[in-house]
Amino acid sequence: MSALPLGDAAALGFDPKRLCQIGPAMRAYTDDERVPNLVTLIARRGQIVHLEACGVLSFETGKPATPESLFRMFSNTKPLAGVATCILYERGLLSPDDPVSRFLPEFGDSRVQIPNAPGMTERARRPITVRDCLTNTTGIINPGTMPAFYRERYADVFARLPDGVDALKTLGWMRRDDDAPILSARERVRALAELPLSAHPGERFEYHVGYPVLTEVIAAASGQGVDEFFQQNVFDPLGMDSTGFYVKDGLAEHFGDSYIPRPSGGGVKLEVFERGETSEKVTGSGEFCVGGSSGGIVTTVGDYARFGQMLLNGGELDGVRILGRKTVDLMVGNHTGSMEIPITGPGFHWGLGVATYHGRGRPAPLIRSVGSYGWDGAAGTTYWADPREELMGVCLTQVMMAGMMPNNDYQQTFQRMAYQALT
Repeated sequence: MSALPLGDAAALGFDPKRLCQIGPAMRAYTDDERVPNLVTLIARRGQIVHLEACGVLSFETGKPATPESLFRMFSNTKPLAGVATCILYERGLLSPDDPVSRFLPEFGDSRVQIPNAPGMTERARRPITVRDCLTNTTGIINPGTMPAFYRERYADVFARLPDGVDALKTLGWMRRDDDAPILSARERVRALAELPLSAHPGERFEYHVGYPVLTEVIAAASGQGVDEFFQQNVFDPLGMDSTGFYVKDGLAEHFGDSYIPRPSGGGVKLEVFERGETSEKVTGSGEFCVGGSSGGIVTTVGDYARFGQMLLNGGELDGVRILGRKTVDLMVGNHTGSMEIPITGPGFHWGLGVATYHGRGRPAPLIRSVGSYGWDGAAGTTYWADPREELMGVCLTQVMMAGMMPNNDYQQTFQRMAYQALT
C-alpha cells in the first residue's frame, strides 16, 4: 500500500514557498556529510504536504536515498510496542497495572540494591508492572552502566552465559564483532531478573531497560511471537507492506549502511557502523525481535507515517481501527506524574511508549503545541504528532549518536521549518 495521499499545501494551511525551504535546508546536512541521507515527510489532516529524500544509502556506492529506503528505527519502535500493549489491554489479556511476574515468573520476588551498600539488598516495595516497562520506571539495572561490583558480586549469573567473558555483549547491550552465540531474548530477560534492581519500581526513570522485558510480556500474553503479533495486528492492517523486524525478501536493495561520528584529522567524520548487506537485519534468522531495541523495526518513511497517522486519527486509518479513541488518549497521557525525565529535560511526561510535551518547567517553550507527542531512535530517526494542529512529521537517517557530529541539528531544523510554514 502507498503512503498517505498527497494534499494541496495551501488548502491545508501551509505557505507553499516556506514549505519548499525544507528540502534545501535538509540537503545542506547531506552535502557536507553531517548525515548520509535524510528522508522527510510532513502530513496535515492525513495528507502529505512535503516528502523529500536527499543523500545516499552508502558513501561507498553513492546509491541515492529515496522515499522507499528502509531505516533501522531502534527506539522509534517504542510507540509501536505501546500500541501492541494497548491492543492486548483492549482485549482483556493484560492491564498496565499487571505485575510483570504474571507473565514472567522470574520477576516474582524482585530485590533492590541498597544505596551505598554493595551486595546488600531489600525486597522491592511493589512488583514491576507492565506500565513500568512502558514508562521506563522498572528499576532494572542498565547493563551498560552497571557498577563494577555487580559483575563481581553476581559473577555466577554472568558465568552461566555462553562466552562467560563480556556480559554486556552476551546480554545484547553492546555490539558484538565475533560469531559466538548469544542468549535468546527470553534467556537475556531471565538473566536480567537475577540481578537486583537499582531502584524501587516506579521510583526513578531509567531509559529503555524495561522494553526487552515488555517484549516477552507481549509474547506471553498474546501467545505469539512478537514479530507475528506485530505483523497480524499492526503492519498488515495498516498496509505497512515494507515493515518488519528484518528486511523482507526483495527489499534489501533499499537498505543502506549506518554510520557513526569518529574523530578524524582534527575534526569529526562519519565512519561505517554497520554495512547494509552484512547487517543482521538482512542476514539474521529473525529470532531476536525486540519491541524497542536490537535495532527495532525496519521501515520506510511512508509506512511509519501510516502508523503515526493512525494514532493521530484516534486509532483508525482508512477504515481500519487498531485502537479505540480513548485508548489512544490513555497511551499519550501522563503516566509519570511530575517525575524528572532526564532524557527529554523539563516539559515532558512519559506515556505508554511515547513522550508527550506539556511545557511546564521549561525555561522557554518549544515550537510545538502542548499535547504533541512522539519519540526518536538511536540511529537518528525521529517522529512527532501534534493533535492540536492535526500535524505530523517524520525525519529519517542512519547515524548512531548523531549529536556527536558538530552542528548536526537537523531534527530541530526540520521541526522548526515545518511549523514556520503554517499559515
